[in-house]
Amino acid sequence: MTHKEIKELLKHVADSDLTEVRIKNGDFELTVRNANYSKTKVAQTTMMAAPAMQVASPAPAPAAKAATPAAAQPADGAGETAETSSLLEVKSPIVGTFYRSASPDKPAFVSVGDTISEGSVVCIVEAMKLFNEIESEVAGKIVKVLVDDATPVEYDQVLFLVDPKG
Repeated sequence: MTHKEIKELLKHVADSDLTEVRIKNGDFELTVRNANYSKTKVAQTTMMAAPAMQVASPAPAPAAKAATPAAAQPADGAGETAETSSLLEVKSPIVGTFYRSASPDKPAFVSVGDTISEGSVVCIVEAMKLFNEIESEVAGKIVKVLVDDATPVEYDQVLFLVDPKG
């Protein structure tokens, strides 16, 4: 890594909710932790771009929880139904660009109707040219994909709705 890339990485960690960034490439190893780092709260996500690189998920909020009425509202504005109130959310742990598959010629990691388990890779979020595999923290059936492929996502933005009974 160049000096400029390291400075950009430090700035990104300082400006984001990331608690730890660990990069290892051959003999080169770099670990950056912010003041909120807690070893018991950190969950690591393997990168697609370089298998030896890892980025810790933000510790403050879980990536999945019960859907809120505003988040569960269908895109057509029809309002919340009894079915959507029991759905769980899979959220983005970082800011970046959402991708449903590893590359344009590969199939999507998950589609509506697919059954996932905890730890299943559901998508990729690219941040600063690093491709972060996003793993589900819930099990169930994918009911809705809320983000279009290759679009920007925010921290804690809902990506998928999951039916835990599915």
